[in-house]
Amino acid sequence: MRKLKFTLILLSLLLGSVTLMAQVTTSSMSGKVTDNNGEPLEGATILATHVPSGTRYGAMANNQGSYSIQGMRPGGPYSVNVSFIGYKTESYTEITLALGENTTINSTLTSTAMEMATVTVVGYATSKFNTTRTGAVTNITNAQIDNLPTVNRSITDVTRLSPYGGNGMTFVGSDGRTANFTVDGANFNNNFGLNSALPGGGNPISIEAIQELQVVIAPYDVRQTNFIGGGVNAITKSGTNTFKGSAYTYHRNENMRGDAVNGQQIAGARNKDRNTSYGFTFGGPIIKNKLFLFVNGEIAKTPTVVNRWRASTDGIADADNYISRTTASDLQTVSDFVRTKYGYETGSYTNFPADENNYKLLARLDWNITDKHRLALRYNYTKNLYWNPPNASSMDAGTRMSEARMSQASMSYANSMYSANNLVNSFSFDLNSRLSDNLSNQLLATFSKLDDVRGSTSDEFPFIDILKDGQAYLSLGYELFTWNNAVHNNVWNIKDELSYYSGNHKIVGGIAYEYKMADNAYMRNGTGYYRYTSLDDFLNEGTPEIVNLTYGYDGESNPAARIRTNKIGVYGQDDWSVTSDFKLSYGLRIDGLFFNNNDLITNQAIYDIDYTGRNINTGEWPSANIIFSPRIGFAWDALGNNSLKVRGGTGLFSGNLPLVFFTNMPTNGGMVQYQAQINANTKVFDGYTGAYIDKPDGYRYIDMTQFAGGLVADANGNANIAALYDKLISLGYPSTISPEDGTVPSAIAAVDPKFKMPQVWKTSLAVDYSFNTSFPFSVTLEGIYNKTINGVTISDWSIPDVGGFARFNGVDNRPIYPAGYRTATKAFVLENTSLGYGWSGNITLNAQPAEWISVTAAYTHIVSKDITGMPGSNAESAFTYVPTVEGPNFIRLHNSQYTTPDRLVTSLTAHDKSGNHYSLIYEGWYGGWKYSYMTVNDINGDGYNYDAIYVPTDDEVLNNEFRFVSADDKTRFMDYVHASDYLKNQQGKYAEPYSLYSNWVNRFDFSYKHDFAFKTGKSEHKLQLSLDIKNVGNLFNSGWGVSTQLNPAIGSDARILKYEGVDADGVATFSTPSSINGDTKTFVPAIDLSQTWYTLIGIKYIFN
Repeated sequence: MRKLKFTLILLSLLLGSVTLMAQVTTSSMSGKVTDNNGEPLEGATILATHVPSGTRYGAMANNQGSYSIQGMRPGGPYSVNVSFIGYKTESYTEITLALGENTTINSTLTSTAMEMATVTVVGYATSKFNTTRTGAVTNITNAQIDNLPTVNRSITDVTRLSPYGGNGMTFVGSDGRTANFTVDGANFNNNFGLNSALPGGGNPISIEAIQELQVVIAPYDVRQTNFIGGGVNAITKSGTNTFKGSAYTYHRNENMRGDAVNGQQIAGARNKDRNTSYGFTFGGPIIKNKLFLFVNGEIAKTPTVVNRWRASTDGIADADNYISRTTASDLQTVSDFVRTKYGYETGSYTNFPADENNYKLLARLDWNITDKHRLALRYNYTKNLYWNPPNASSMDAGTRMSEARMSQASMSYANSMYSANNLVNSFSFDLNSRLSDNLSNQLLATFSKLDDVRGSTSDEFPFIDILKDGQAYLSLGYELFTWNNAVHNNVWNIKDELSYYSGNHKIVGGIAYEYKMADNAYMRNGTGYYRYTSLDDFLNEGTPEIVNLTYGYDGESNPAARIRTNKIGVYGQDDWSVTSDFKLSYGLRIDGLFFNNNDLITNQAIYDIDYTGRNINTGEWPSANIIFSPRIGFAWDALGNNSLKVRGGTGLFSGNLPLVFFTNMPTNGGMVQYQAQINANTKVFDGYTGAYIDKPDGYRYIDMTQFAGGLVADANGNANIAALYDKLISLGYPSTISPEDGTVPSAIAAVDPKFKMPQVWKTSLAVDYSFNTSFPFSVTLEGIYNKTINGVTISDWSIPDVGGFARFNGVDNRPIYPAGYRTATKAFVLENTSLGYGWSGNITLNAQPAEWISVTAAYTHIVSKDITGMPGSNAESAFTYVPTVEGPNFIRLHNSQYTTPDRLVTSLTAHDKSGNHYSLIYEGWYGGWKYSYMTVNDINGDGYNYDAIYVPTDDEVLNNEFRFVSADDKTRFMDYVHASDYLKNQQGKYAEPYSLYSNWVNRFDFSYKHDFAFKTGKSEHKLQLSLDIKNVGNLFNSGWGVSTQLNPAIGSDARILKYEGVDADGVATFSTPSSINGDTKTFVPAIDLSQTWYTLIGIKYIFN
C-alpha cells in the first residue's frame, strides 16, 4: 500500500504542474533531526536564514524526523537553527548552498536537562560529502570566479575549472553547439549553430554579474535536460540588505603580450590590437528584508585587425611570418582591373581594420513577498559587433581548395571581410513558494531573443575566386555567404514545478514546455560567384570554371526560411532516503518535440524524384519525436561518517541539434529561393535554352563558354545581381514557382521523416574519499560511459551503394566512382544512427591546507567515437568534411573531432591579511588540434577531396601490392611512416579520421590582486588593482606554453600522398609530396600571437 501511495502521489504531480525544459536555479536543504538515542523528533523546527538578505526558510520534521526545504537561494552564508521543545537549540553558521544541489544537515538534539540551551556549530563544512549528488557535476562559486586568472573575462574561461571543460562549451567529445547554457533558467544556447560561439559574440553576460556556475555532465536529475555532452547552469547576483557596488576598468593592448614564439618574431605583433572595458555593479535593498535590486553594465571596445596575412613581393610564402605567396603586384593589378572595368573598389590589401564593440546590461529585482513566497525578475541585454575574414574555403559546384582564402597560398581584400552583429535580449520570472511544510512550488518563465546579422563594407559585386596551380590564390568581392544573411531566434520557456516531501521521499513532477522559432535568411552566392582557374583567365575575360547565383522567386529580394517547434515533456522523480546512509533517485522523463509545418511548402518536382523507392517531401518536418529518458542514481555513505561516498547512476539524456540543419531544408528546398550552381558537369535541364555540349555519355552539358567575356554586367557595365539574374533567366532558369510544378535545385537538403533528436545513454560510477587529516583533503575517482542511442548523420540519397562499383586492385582496394554516378539530384538528408560510444575517466584532488589557501588538481582521459561531428552548417559541408575510404555516404566509426583525449588542470588560490590575492591555474592537454591523414587529390572520383589514406606495411610495399611512381617517392613516404608513432602503428589499415593529435601543451595562467581597504563611517571601501597573465611561463621563455600545429610545409591538412592514376594492373599509384620524408616534422610550434603571454590589468573600486 505504501508503494502504491507514492505512485499515486507521483502521478498526481505529473498531471498537476508545468515545468521548464529546464535547468535548476535554486538550491535545497534536507536532513534528519533525532535525539541522543537516535529517535526521530517529529515536529522539530528548522529555520534557515540567508544572512545577507534576511530571507528566511522554515520547515518542520515529519514523523521520521526528516525535513526538506526547496527553492532556496544558492550561496550564502546561511545560519540554521534546529529546535524542539525540551531540547537544546542547535545552530549552524557559515553554510553555503551549491546551485542545483541538496545540502544535508543532520542534527542530534540533547535534552535541556543538561547544560547550555544552545549549541552552535561555527563554519559548518559544506562540500560534496554532505550533498546528495549522484552524477558528474562541478559547481564553481563566485569566489572562484573572482579569483580566476582570465584575460578574456568570458564564461568559457570559467568552465575550464570543470575537469571535463577546457575547450569552450565542448564537453566529453561533443559538439559545443549542442551544449545547454542557461542563465537564471533562460536559454542562452547557440541554438542556430552557424559557428561555435555562444550568443552575443561568444560572451552573452558579464562574469561580474554571475553568482555561481554549475557544469553538468551526467546528472541523474530528470529536471536536467537538453544536452548530450554537457550543460552549464548560471545564476546571477542578487541585491542584499547591504548596499554594495563596484566600478571597474580592464585593459590590454598589443604591448602587453609576447611578440615571439621560440625566439622567432611574429610579424605584426605590435600592430594596434587593444581592448578596454568599463563597467559597474550596484546592489542593495529597496525595502530592507523585502525588496532588492542588482544591476550591472559593461562596455568593451576593441580596435583590432581582422587579418595578419600580407602579400609577398616574390611569390614565395613564409607562413611563420604571415607572408602569402600571392604577390602585391597581382593584388594591385586585379584591384585596378575591376575598378576600371566595373567601377568596383576592392578595398585595401595591406590594411584590415576591424574594430569590435560590446555592450552589456543586466538588471535584477528580488522580492520577498512573504516568508513563503519569493519572486526574482531579471533582464539582460547584450550587443556585440565584430569582423571576420572571408570564409576559409567553402564554395559550391566544384572541389573546394585545401588552403584558405587568407593563408600562405591566397589573399583577399578589406571589402571582402564581413561583420557579425549579435544581439541578446533575455527576461526571466522566477517565483518560489512554500505551500505547506511538505509542498513547495516554483514558477519560472523565461524569454530569450537572439539575433545575428551579417554586414559588409563592400558594394554589391560578385565574389570571385582565382586559382593558381589548382590552389586558392586570390579572392575579391562581396563575401559569398554574407548577402541577406541574418538569423532571428526566439525561445520561450515556462516552469511550474511542484516538490512533495513525505517520510523519506521527495517527489518532483511536472509537464514541460518550450517554444522555439528561428528565421534564417541565407543566400549562398547571393551577389553571384565566379571561379577562374588562373589569373590570366580572369584578366583576359576567359571562361570561368564555376558560376553560381542564389535568388528569390518573383523578385523577392529577402527570402527567408523559418522553423518553429513546440516541446512538451512529462516527468517524475522520487528522491528516496532508503537509509540514513543510502539515497536513491529514480525518475522518468518523456519529451515530445512537435514541428510546425505551416512555414513549409511541398516542392512537387522534388517529391516526384524517386530515390530508390524513397521520396522527399519538403513540405513536412519529421513526425512527432517522443523520447523516453529513464534515469536512476544513488549516493552511498559507505562508512556512515561522510568520509567515503560511492555514487553513480545510469540513464538516457536527450539533447538539441543546431537549428541550421533543419532550416537547410526550406532554404534548399527550391520553394524559398533558387540556387543556380553551374559548371562544365552541369546537365541540361528541361526548359534550358542556352548553349550546350553533347558528351560521349549521352548527356548534354551546359556550355560554360557562354560565360566568357568577363563578368556578366548590365548596360552600364556594372556586374551586379540583376545582370547575372537576367542572364540566367534568359537561359531558362526559373523566375517563379508554384508548389504544383516546383523545380529541382542543384542540391536538395532534407530531413528524414523519422528523424529523432540526439539521445545518449550515460552510466557513471564515482568514489569520493575524504582523508582523515587536520584540513579538508579529498580525492574523487569517476568513470562515465556513453552509448549513442540517436546519433545524427547526413546521407546523400542520390549516391548508390558502392558494392557494384569497380575497385582498385592491390591492398588499397577502395571503390572507384564512375562519372555520373548519382542516380538523381544531390539530396543531403538528415538521418539518425545508433553508431557511436565514448568513455571518460577522471581523478580529482581537493585540499585546503589552511584557511587562506586551497588547491584542486584533476586529470581526465576521454575517448569518443562517432560517425560525424556535423562540421560546418551547410548540409553538403557537414556531409563532406569527414575523411572517408568509400565516400561520405559510408563513413566508418572514428574519433570525434571534438575530443581532447587527455587534460590536466590544477588551480591554486591564496590570500593573506594584507589584501593580496593570488591565483594560479595550470592546464595541460594533448590533442588540442586533430588532423586526418588524407590524399592530396580526389582518389575515388566522388568529387570530394576528403579521402583517407591507406598506410601500407613494409611487406606490402616490398611485394608491390602498394605502388609508388618512383623509388624516391616510396623511400620518402615509408621513412615518414616509420618516423611517425601513429602511422607505424596503423600500417595495414586506413588512417582513422581526426586521429593525428597535436603534442602536449603545458600552460600556466596567473592572477594577482591587491586590495587597498579603508572605512568611512560604517561603510567599507576597497580599491583593487589586478594583474592577469595568460601563459605566464611564455613571459620568461618564448618557447614555453606554446601549442603545436601541423607543419605548414605539409599544408593546412595532413595530405601526404598524391594519387597519380591507375597502372596497367589496375593498382593505384602514388607520389609523395616534396615536403614529406623521414626528417619531416609533423608538428611544429604555432607561430601565432594566441600562443604568447598576454596581460590584462584592472582597477576596481568596491564598496559595501
